[in-house]
Amino acid sequence: MKESQLKFLADAGTYLGKKIHGSVEETHISWVILTGRFAFKIKKPLKFSFLDFSSLAKRKKYCEKEVVLNRRFSEIYIGVVPVRKRGEDWRLGKGPGNIVDYAVQMKRMQSSKRMDFLLQGRKVTIPSILSLARMIGDFHAKAEIIATPFNVDFSRKAFNDIRFIGNFVWEEFPEYSAIVSRSVQWSDSFLRKHTDRFRERISGGFRRDVHGDLHSGNIFLYRRPVIFDCIEFNDAYRHIDVLDEIAFFCMDLEANDQKGLSRKFLVEYAHRFACFQNEEDKGIFNYFKCYRANVRAKVHALAAKQETDPGIRSRHVAWVGKYLLLMAEYMGESVMGLKGMRHQKGLRAKSIPSNP
Repeated sequence: MKESQLKFLADAGTYLGKKIHGSVEETHISWVILTGRFAFKIKKPLKFSFLDFSSLAKRKKYCEKEVVLNRRFSEIYIGVVPVRKRGEDWRLGKGPGNIVDYAVQMKRMQSSKRMDFLLQGRKVTIPSILSLARMIGDFHAKAEIIATPFNVDFSRKAFNDIRFIGNFVWEEFPEYSAIVSRSVQWSDSFLRKHTDRFRERISGGFRRDVHGDLHSGNIFLYRRPVIFDCIEFNDAYRHIDVLDEIAFFCMDLEANDQKGLSRKFLVEYAHRFACFQNEEDKGIFNYFKCYRANVRAKVHALAAKQETDPGIRSRHVAWVGKYLLLMAEYMGESVMGLKGMRHQKGLRAKSIPSNP
């Protein structure tokens, strides 16, 4: 589907014979139509190095896979429904018309309970963090073990892909641009030094089929937390060391100036699943936090390039800067220098709206 068609479907299309009249939210790879009771997620017809939604058949395949994988965490996933077009009429689900796309249907959750919004309002409680730690730890302990060997070239490429946003960073943050080049050198050195330990952790059963995209935007904090939107489009991004998974979550908390919550999460999680075996693992955990800040910087840079609304674009740009600074911290850059840069650019988390 095209964006104009998606918006027409959301506004004037029908579901079960009734007008949808839904609002639309957007990520860099999908659109979500929100109604009173449901959310319908439609994949954009994109092809990148890390995903391929370019054909109708592939979008159907990954919609179905998304439902199966996410039901491991959540009961909100209902199924996959077709998007149909007949003349100028658009509908979701059964009925006349050609199938032009597919949507993942979910129960709609309350936006006010989404964790990234709650973090911005400093409303995430310690009991919620401990509940999440227990839930994730228990899931990881039972998750399928993945024994594929450590591929240092894949890991190097995944981290060093940040160079593709080099020009963007130079244009928006010339004073931070050196962070990108230094991070590549730092990562290459770390991977060379710790290759044996990465391999040992895989042999020890710490690479598992997990969520792959565990951050606060993919969590609703009800009495029992609701985790959703795991990665379905690339198994390699989901078949990871559990330290990589929780590093993403802890990095996200720290990006929102919640280091205390990050520490409490990590302690409780480790009680449920002993993921740290020695001192070297602590360095690997820090490496993964840097890598995840790297990933989020790339996601927001890509979104900023696609965005036409100046206000939303500026929010994406601000988060790119935030993650670049966090990468520098994890690499051991001068704390005083980083504080000065934060003050200069006004990039404290409390000054940045919730992740778009």
